[in-house]
Amino acid sequence: MQLLRDRTAIVGIGHTEYSRDSGRSELSLACEAIRAAVEDAGLRLADIDGFTKYTMDNNDPIDLARNLGIPRLRYFAEVNYGGAGGPVGSILLAAIAVATGQADAVVAFRAMNEHSGRGTPRLGQALVGAVATGTASYLAPYGLFSPAQMVALAARRHMHLYGTRSEDFAEIALTCRHHANFNPQALMYGRPLTLADHQASRMIASPLRLCDCCLETDGGAAVVVTRADRARDLRHPPVYISAAGLGGGAWNHRFMVKDCEARETESTVIARQLFRDAGITHADIDVLFIYDHFTPLVLMALEDFGFCARGEAKDFIQGGRLRWPDGELPMNTSGGNLSEGYIHGMQNNIEAVRQLRGTARCQVKDARHAFVSAGNAVPTSAMILRNDR
Repeated sequence: MQLLRDRTAIVGIGHTEYSRDSGRSELSLACEAIRAAVEDAGLRLADIDGFTKYTMDNNDPIDLARNLGIPRLRYFAEVNYGGAGGPVGSILLAAIAVATGQADAVVAFRAMNEHSGRGTPRLGQALVGAVATGTASYLAPYGLFSPAQMVALAARRHMHLYGTRSEDFAEIALTCRHHANFNPQALMYGRPLTLADHQASRMIASPLRLCDCCLETDGGAAVVVTRADRARDLRHPPVYISAAGLGGGAWNHRFMVKDCEARETESTVIARQLFRDAGITHADIDVLFIYDHFTPLVLMALEDFGFCARGEAKDFIQGGRLRWPDGELPMNTSGGNLSEGYIHGMQNNIEAVRQLRGTARCQVKDARHAFVSAGNAVPTSAMILRNDR
């Protein structure tokens, strides 16, 4: 969508505490994150006239507006597929609304009580009804209830095809934990992780161990999107949305098992579009945010988004390549879904903005372009952000 290049910008970011049990409603979490993002932008709540969200978010835009004292909404929209469509797709919807004049300032948000279960439908639970419908009717009879079980099949196939090992998956977990230990707001702050710790963690769905799986977290996160010309007069240097996109393959349906051998996936299609629309190459990316719901899918995402060839991710990540401060392509520098907190990927967007503002704790020197992806192995979304430096 080249018409969107640099016409809109992220101008505000905000989030709540990330916890195991918020003790609060998801509405309260959303309101806190949104207030923080609007304040960060230097705007008033009355300036907000649009909301975009994940379809599975339980908060209603009109209820949010009423509770926040927003006098009117000109726009609201939502995007499917949870952590695949939502983290970037909600920002893309906001950018489209702003660029086309449907709204002036739009908040993309996610608020969830994923761990405590206060108001959040849980994934991975065995069905209690008499029948399974839709895709579940093909999966549930064989015991495939959770994303971890499905991803395990794809991970095992990747190991068979390319010689990938559990130790390679561990490098992703260790990288995210390394960054989280610089971030006092991360759930895993002060809890270092070693390879031995990873290998000793209990098996969830072979070959996935506990440390290969993202956290379950309560919390909220939000960003504010407005026009680029308006953004230049606000509190922080604007972070421009250079390119963003959504995509799905013929085999995609929510948490289906990823095809490790497909020549073209949802991610390869989006990658071509994004780099073309942004007018840059992979070599121009300074900092990377890959949706780390499960460590094997990070390796597959690196391959599918074109940062390395199919089957080469296990070698690409070696030598601390993804670790700040010495790695050449630092990834998920606040800890990611694996070690900071799991707000369905929205927290990675916030860290990407910090990096391009120059205010991150694990700050990448002279960072100008950030690549941000949502969940891989399902219909996905991704974007390229840049600053004016």
